[in-house]
Amino acid sequence: MDLRTKILSEAFQQFSRYGIKSITMDDMARHLSISKKTLYEHFEDKDSLVTEAMSLRIKNLQRDILKIQKESENAIDEMMKCTEYANREFKGVNPAAMHDMRKYHAKAWEVLQNHKLNFFKKIVEANLKSGISEGLYRDDLDLQIVILKRMYEMDMCLSPDVFPTANFSFERVQSQVMDLFLHGIATLKGHKLINKYKKIEEN
Repeated sequence: MDLRTKILSEAFQQFSRYGIKSITMDDMARHLSISKKTLYEHFEDKDSLVTEAMSLRIKNLQRDILKIQKESENAIDEMMKCTEYANREFKGVNPAAMHDMRKYHAKAWEVLQNHKLNFFKKIVEANLKSGISEGLYRDDLDLQIVILKRMYEMDMCLSPDVFPTANFSFERVQSQVMDLFLHGIATLKGHKLINKYKKIEEN
């Protein structure tokens, strides 16, 4: 891993854990054991560091999601594997990071929104259509409504106003929300498959 990639990876981890506003460029330089001058040789300012760190993370996330999509047995398997992936990736994320990005780093926020409105939306739509063709999801679903519902559920899961982190872990919320989502769209055949996968997880 080259230095630039290492900086971006570490920056994303620090911003996610402690919030963006609380981490300065001095903090990042100290954390990486490099000089502030070296940091600024790679990134013009903190805003560019935040934007590029988010861009790299989303690029890696999209790669991983496409891999899950390709390797899944069916639509329900894909959804459940994506939930497990999200639980790992978002575990310990400080909700302040999302607030800070939206308020102080418009370019990074735009990167995230483009990901949600383009890539994530297409992934959800493809999954729903596959599930219907496989007989696992109901064929009377209004796809436009269901797609938007799933897209904005992620925002809700990460919202401290809805689920205060002192009382709710992301994993607990995300797993419950996905369980309700899947059971709401699944056919009887789909329900049986969900229960089968859940038993495997428990064992």
